[in-house]
Amino acid sequence: MVFARDTEMNLLAAAELVNTARRRDGHDALSTVADLDAYFTRWGYTGRHDRDDAEVAHVRAARDRIARLWDVERDEAAELVNAMLREADAVPHLVRHDAVDWHLHATVPGAALASVIVVETAMGVVDVVRSDEYARMRRCAGAGCRAVLVDLSRNRSRRFCDVNACGNRAHVAAYRARRAAHG
Repeated sequence: MVFARDTEMNLLAAAELVNTARRRDGHDALSTVADLDAYFTRWGYTGRHDRDDAEVAHVRAARDRIARLWDVERDEAAELVNAMLREADAVPHLVRHDAVDWHLHATVPGAALASVIVVETAMGVVDVVRSDEYARMRRCAGAGCRAVLVDLSRNRSRRFCDVNACGNRAHVAAYRARRAAHG
């Protein structure tokens, strides 16, 4: 494990959220209340979940803001994260709920889901920045892919996203190139 469990989950959830708009097929995978409901459940968010179109719009706006974190250098990321935390009046506190042991939350109970997502992402990025591991937040190396990823591998070797099958494409292309070179 590179970071604390909640940090890793926040980062992976953020990457998935950003990638809902970065699919090769052009489909936005966060366009309905059902899409947001599935995301909310999959990542174990707790608290307020309005389940309406306004909430989807707010989370999509948060997604655009979060996506910027993959487009900047470490120092600018620190500034963006500080702004996110400041605007949300974030106050980190330890909580334990459901089957999850002590971990950090930084929003008040009842905060809007978009705010929770932004703050939890920011809290995850705090750990990445302060441990000088910002290079783990990167873009997919797949040709023409715009997706993002968080490389949590031990040797920092992850290159491809999960959303567009880029790793498989690269491996197939390499295999075909080797076969062509050998006749």
